[in-house]
Amino acid sequence: MVVIVGLIGVNSAQTAESFRISRIAIFSGDTLHRFQVELAETPGQRSQGLQGRKQMAADWGMLFDFKQTQAVTMWMKNTYLSLDMFFIGADGTIINIARDTQPLSLKHINAAGPVLAVLEVVAGTARRLGIRAGDKVQHPLFAK
Repeated sequence: MVVIVGLIGVNSAQTAESFRISRIAIFSGDTLHRFQVELAETPGQRSQGLQGRKQMAADWGMLFDFKQTQAVTMWMKNTYLSLDMFFIGADGTIINIARDTQPLSLKHINAAGPVLAVLEVVAGTARRLGIRAGDKVQHPLFAK
């Protein structure tokens, strides 16, 4: 099964949901990078995502929890920010990174394999911090 995240024909203001806040860390080589994240845990939250946002802090992101490992496809419908998307396996390993995504695009952005989660951060973050596929993400979601 492939999960496509996004809303079709729905005004995100009409479906606005609140998100729990959590902390996440990414180990890249000998360096630890910390972020505050909003958790997209429900189907409604995952559909809403970062749609409609015009800005986001450099140390902020959104973590999409898909509840089980699966093929995942994202898109940028109604998303004004360019993002880096980290596709993360069940053990917390970054499988692949979609860098500098195109705002408002309907182009599908695919995980390179089954993932449990996707972390979205401001575009350029992976390059700026040297984060690569194979790096490890630490969060209770991956401690199962």
